[in-house]
Amino acid sequence: MGSSRLDNPPVVTTAMLIRKPVAEVFRAFTDPAVTTRFWFTESTGPVAAGAELRWTWGMYGVSADVRVKEFEQDSRFVAEWRNGPTPTTFEMRFTARSEATTLVELVETGFGGDDADEVVAWAIGSMGGFTEAIAAAKALLEHGVVLTLVADRHPDGVPGAE
Repeated sequence: MGSSRLDNPPVVTTAMLIRKPVAEVFRAFTDPAVTTRFWFTESTGPVAAGAELRWTWGMYGVSADVRVKEFEQDSRFVAEWRNGPTPTTFEMRFTARSEATTLVELVETGFGGDDADEVVAWAIGSMGGFTEAIAAAKALLEHGVVLTLVADRHPDGVPGAE
């Protein structure tokens, strides 16, 4: 049984310090040659101004269409995607804390739907997924370790995926 619509939709936020220069960290999240080592398994291209991409998680048999709305090299990008019932927008910011450290921050907004419980569950799942992706990037960039956090998140398959 679904509950009422939310008056204040959730906003997903997560952040983590990665001990690498900002250009290297930014590249990890925009260049599929790097990103496919820790997040999704395929991309139709790099994150760039105006790009329309398809990201695929082959281990789950799911894909998401991603449209880059804003792009500032080595600083931030904003993208819209549909990884749930309605499109959401996420912004990733990359802030140099020193020459050798970068703070990665993520904010996702736009969660909606008629069932408040489903919307909240979707936002919580999205926050977990983004946190795992950033942590996996940290392990790869700082230590050269591929943790397979995203690949191992749902060993029995993504709930609700067709």
